[in-house]
Amino acid sequence: MTTNGRPTAEIILSNLGAAKQLTELHNAPAAWEPPAPLGQRGDLPPFPVHALPGWVADHVSAVAEETQTPLDLAGCVALAALSTAAGGRAVVNVRGSWVEPVNLFVLVAMPPGSRKSAVFRAMTSPLIHAERALISRIGPQITEAEVARRLAEDLAEKAARAASSARGESAAEAIAEAQSAALAVEEIKVPVKPRLMADDVTPESASTILVEQGGRLAVLSAEGGIFATLAGRYSGTPNLDLFLKGHAGDPLIIDRRGRSERVDQAVLTMGLAVQPEIVSDIATMPGFRGKGLLGRILYSLPKSNVGYRNVDAPAVPEHIATRYDANLQRLTIDMHDWHDPAQLVLSPEAAEIFTEHRRSTERRLRPDSGDLGHITDWAGKFDGAVMRIAGLIHLAGRVEDGWRHPITADTVNAAITIGQYFIAHALATFDAMGADPDLEAARVVHAWLQRTNPQRFTVREAFTALPRNRFRKVTELEPALDLLEQLGYIRREPDPPRTGPGRRPSPAYVVYPCLYDPSHTGMRP
Repeated sequence: MTTNGRPTAEIILSNLGAAKQLTELHNAPAAWEPPAPLGQRGDLPPFPVHALPGWVADHVSAVAEETQTPLDLAGCVALAALSTAAGGRAVVNVRGSWVEPVNLFVLVAMPPGSRKSAVFRAMTSPLIHAERALISRIGPQITEAEVARRLAEDLAEKAARAASSARGESAAEAIAEAQSAALAVEEIKVPVKPRLMADDVTPESASTILVEQGGRLAVLSAEGGIFATLAGRYSGTPNLDLFLKGHAGDPLIIDRRGRSERVDQAVLTMGLAVQPEIVSDIATMPGFRGKGLLGRILYSLPKSNVGYRNVDAPAVPEHIATRYDANLQRLTIDMHDWHDPAQLVLSPEAAEIFTEHRRSTERRLRPDSGDLGHITDWAGKFDGAVMRIAGLIHLAGRVEDGWRHPITADTVNAAITIGQYFIAHALATFDAMGADPDLEAARVVHAWLQRTNPQRFTVREAFTALPRNRFRKVTELEPALDLLEQLGYIRREPDPPRTGPGRRPSPAYVVYPCLYDPSHTGMRP
């Protein structure tokens, strides 16, 4: 006896073999490795402290050891501190007209009780010392200018009274003297006390300080309140202009009552340590992504070690702290008066390495196959961020005269290493923000599996059960299933043999046991 040209016995044996194979597959999930967390692409890399100049790397490692915090926190704050020292004082001439300032926006997300404030103090205290030294240096000039201005104002006031009472031929001469005296007052400029940093500041106040300081300022804080302020906590209207222009080094014009102030290059540094939930919150704040603020930030999501810390960790060795303080102070003070930024250039070898790096980045931006295709607002600025980091590493590596030497190939490789760290953390950050549509779809399917607890399902069953407004076609479901399979939550069964005409059987998947069996010893996601 035959069926469709095949002996019945052959079909029976074939079906029995397929059934046996499916049974084995169905029993196999107990041996699966625990799936990777949904929304995180494996374990995130630690901060590559070895890529920093020695005096910075040593202090980062020592502070992380003393405070028992991840290297990520001290490493990222170190970059923000270097950005504070050199931001607005140097630029990298990448190629042609492409110029990158060396200021950064850095954000580290860590839970409460992670000793963020202690790390901030240790990494930024040399900036406070440098600020005091700058104020002390300019103090006599301020006093001299204030006295000169008060005397000039007194003379101008007397000249104005004399001009108002003058009559006849002497009136014209008196008016001319009053005008000259008034102009003399305006010509006396009282220097502003140097200020490098602000903390919990409004955009309006930050703009005022930045203009007073010649277009340079750093917002450094162990809290994330600045985001709520930017979103309009007090004014009701988001105000992102300073932070958008301050990252790019664009001109900033501030209109005040009766006058207008302008800086040709507004250069802002931002270094924040926030609680993890703020990362999700800022994704929903009006204009933050659409206007490009989120794409300007370098993100770090270190793994918390709370509960596993050494309660008797060694203190930072004095010679390491002293060297860090001296070098960061020197870099800050020496570059403070650079009104025309130092022009940093790449060596030929460094330029070649960076060109190859850019080719790699460009492939990763492809919307159909690149892992950065869904965060082009961030990734489109990534190569520029690498150059900014290279400029900072270069200046920190040659504190005395970095602007006199080209950026080396080793420095560019170090910057690329740090950049790859930030790529991994950016992908995880934007996953948490819901930027990846495939990931969001996978979460919908994952929630359905947790809710219904199937040991096995077909694509047709999943498509029927899931919201139609979420998956309008079966093809829209496939990327989510592929991602869940890659992460280890499901496995696709081999397609059963087709034995006759009609519709091909729907593909089927077996499910990782923890999703349907709470007693399974594997990790429940």
